[in-house]
Formats: sequence, C-alpha cells, structure tokens
Amino acid sequence: MSQSTDHLRGEAERASQGLDALVLAAERLSAALSFGNHGLRRAGSGEEFWQYRPASDSDAMRTIDWRRSARTDTQYVRDREAQVAQSAVLWLSRGRGMDYSGGPDRPAKGERGAVLTLALAMALLRGGERVALLGEPPKSGRVQSGAIANGLTAAGPEAVGDDDYPALAALRPGQQVVLLSDFLGDEQPVLDFLDRAAAMGLRGVMLQILDPDEESFPFSGAVLFRSASGKHRHDTRDAGGLREAYLARLADRRATLTRAAQQSGWHFGTHDTASPPTTALMWLAAALEG
Repeated sequence: MSQSTDHLRGEAERASQGLDALVLAAERLSAALSFGNHGLRRAGSGEEFWQYRPASDSDAMRTIDWRRSARTDTQYVRDREAQVAQSAVLWLSRGRGMDYSGGPDRPAKGERGAVLTLALAMALLRGGERVALLGEPPKSGRVQSGAIANGLTAAGPEAVGDDDYPALAALRPGQQVVLLSDFLGDEQPVLDFLDRAAAMGLRGVMLQILDPDEESFPFSGAVLFRSASGKHRHDTRDAGGLREAYLARLADRRATLTRAAQQSGWHFGTHDTASPPTTALMWLAAALEG
C-alpha cells in the first residue's frame, strides 16, 4: 500500500510541476497580446462612437448631443456601438504523433501546442472573451484559464492513437474555433469538420505544428520509420531517395487544407517548433481578428 501511495504522490507531483511550467510559459507568451471586445456594428451600450443620427420622439433629452446639434436646426443623438464578448473554443490534438521531437533543442509538437493554446486563451480571457476547450462551455474570467490548463495537462483518452480529430458534435453556434495539430493523419475528418462549421456559419483558424525534421526530411541511408504508437512502420535503405516524394505530399496536404479553409471562410497557417512561439501566437491573433 505504501508503494502505491508513494507512486501516486510522485505522479501527482510530476503532474503539478508540468502544469506550473505550462502556466508560467503561457503567461509569459500571452503578455505579448491584447484583445478587446468586438463591436457589433449596431447601437448599444459600448464605449466606442458609432454614428450620429437625427433624434426621435423616443430619445431622452439626456441622449442629445447638443454640440453636434448646434450646427444645424436638427437635434442629433450620438450612438455608441454595442459590444459583446465573443466565444472561442480551442482544440489541441492529443494524437501520439504530437509527442514527436526531432532533437533535444526543441519541444515536442504537443508541448508547443499546449503553450500556444493556453497563451491564446489567457489573452482572450483578458480581453473579456468567453473561452473553453472544444466540447466544454465557454466561460469568462481568470479562473477559466486554470480550467483550460488542467484540461490541456489531463491524461488523454487511451483510444487516441497516432492521430486525433476534433469532434463534429462539439460544434455550437456563435463560436470561433481554433484547431492546433500536425494534420498529418487522414485529412477527411478535418475536411468534414470544416464543412460542418461552415454550414453553421462558424469561422476559425487552423495551425499546423511540425518539427523541423518533418518540414525538411533530412534523413538519409538506412532508416526505420515508425509511428509513435508503433502501428505504422517503414524500413528503407535509402531514406534520402524518399525526400522528394515526401515533400511533394506535404505540399499537397497543405494546399488541400489551405483551399478547404479558404472555402469555409477560415485561415490555415503553419509553425515549426524551432521558430519562436511568439510568431505563431501573433499569427493566431491576427487570423482571429481578421
């Protein structure tokens, strides 16, 4: 019993350390961003000026802009633009292929994805947005960042293999969607997800995260390629001879995803783990804003 207790305590301490490291890295990264509430382009209770319009009988005298009205014989009301917090849902692939790192000098794809996901969530929450992981109810407030961090570090379902896909049933109206993955698995589930999102009028972004080795395929000679789960294996004596075909397939995959994203009103971008995470976070922010 004591061995089981000690093992459980050790696992809990390691999990806590991982969570603390994730939160610290995400907080530092998210400091580079700031979001604000999004205007609805209609009159409301926001702070930003929208338009002047002629006053009507239903307008209270206190709403009249007397300085603007003094220029003509007409009384004008200064409308402010209504503002509302947006709902954003974030999804990070839990596929075992995301555990890959081609060298000790760079993080695994899943590790980089978790930092980017939490950093983006923190920045959105600071701007008053409602945020959650895909499949969970979006909420606002600082406490929500803790819930998202816990969700990112929680053990994934055992059924997840080399690849993972966002659930169609998790989509809800009125949300912005962010997907982070290596997108190296079957592309059809991703295309189906985009079709469903577009049919619901949802907009979003996809960020493909790859290791530099997956970008350039620097292998040569005899190499045994094996997927993270061990399900797929390919033994070759001339890895360099596969480079051209591999790069062509990668370019074709990206072209397919880019085209599908554009047709759905989404954005598709790429990021490699040797690049600064700030670059990817800035791109995500710009894509969401635009």
